[in-house]
Amino acid sequence: MRFWRFWLNSLILSSQYDPAHFVEFVMLILTVLLLGIWGVTQQLPYMLLCLSYAIGASISMLVREAIAPSPQTRVSRLIALLLLAVSLYGFIDFL
Repeated sequence: MRFWRFWLNSLILSSQYDPAHFVEFVMLILTVLLLGIWGVTQQLPYMLLCLSYAIGASISMLVREAIAPSPQTRVSRLIALLLLAVSLYGFIDFL
């Protein structure tokens, strides 16, 4: 029980301390989960929702870095742009 309470308190503290990172983290976790579900079922809605979450998370990262740059700004922007490019390519590929 202590283990779960520790994780719950860490999750609450993380969401209160830096909500933008927390939302991006949740969106990327959902992206990975939906990608796994799509890998098993091969149904298009799972992949499109996965790509939508990835695009949303990458745009959120770019906006956050533009407003308040962090020490690792260059790496964050590179990862966000790479994720955005791969996601947009995925959408174009389905069209």
